[in-house]
Amino acid sequence: MTLLVLAVGLALLLACFLVFLLVLPKPSAGSIRLEEVTRESYRTSSGNDLQSWRSLITVDQLAKPIALFRSLSSAEPDQELTRRLMLAGYRKPAHADMFLGARLALPALLGVIVALTITESTIVFFLLALVIGFFVPDFWLSHAINKRRERLRLSLPDGLDLLSICMEAGLGLDQAIVRVGQELHVSHPELSEEFLQMNFEQLAGATRMAAWKSFADRADVESVRSFVAMLIQTDRFGTPVAKSLASFSDALRTQRRQQAEERAAKTTIKLVPPLVFLIFPDVFIVTVGPAVLTVMKSIGHLVG
Repeated sequence: MTLLVLAVGLALLLACFLVFLLVLPKPSAGSIRLEEVTRESYRTSSGNDLQSWRSLITVDQLAKPIALFRSLSSAEPDQELTRRLMLAGYRKPAHADMFLGARLALPALLGVIVALTITESTIVFFLLALVIGFFVPDFWLSHAINKRRERLRLSLPDGLDLLSICMEAGLGLDQAIVRVGQELHVSHPELSEEFLQMNFEQLAGATRMAAWKSFADRADVESVRSFVAMLIQTDRFGTPVAKSLASFSDALRTQRRQQAEERAAKTTIKLVPPLVFLIFPDVFIVTVGPAVLTVMKSIGHLVG
């Protein structure tokens, strides 16, 4: 039975590899010539071939075989999966295809590893590896979404302070957003990406309010939604944006400090279970244990 599972796993992996090679698009003569010219230019500039390979292999090219398989069942990727990937910062349609490919390839890989390494109860561990490999990408995606939300929430006060300074220096709101997006590229890349994305959407023809609402939907953070609502209100009623940004940034910092104080206050309660169930028994054994043993020995001599 173990040899049968091993043979099925290897055959499945080999079949996937062969199909991948068959559906992989073949480069044309022009693309081959362009690759040679690009490689030569990178050799003369940096002397490193690895950089040229990274520039030539893109996510879209890697996702083309998976997109062909996906097109057999649906013309477009799953909307819910696309939305979740957008919340994690992956906006290309190829990212959804890569995620589906990982969801299919990871169970097969784990199944082959289990079949090669485990000799007892192989069927049980093989099925368990398939289930784990299927759900691991979902767990990773949920973790990536939560991490990105937290980084956006923490970086928003700094971005608002810089935005307020730019507007007080004489820049308009749209120009200030672009400037802040460029300045925060290193320290807060997620917020920088979102600010520049708002500018790109407005350049493409979207209205200012539509771009702001799209930013709130992509971030899916309560503080960002409040920030967008504040911008819409100030734009609608004509109130000074710089003062509103400064007050909103102070409110966010106060809220963040209160949340930190609340978490610090909860630490005393969270320390009770480990103190009672882990530390207190050890202290009791060390301090009272020798006395109990001495008393038991004394009672044993008296009884004997």
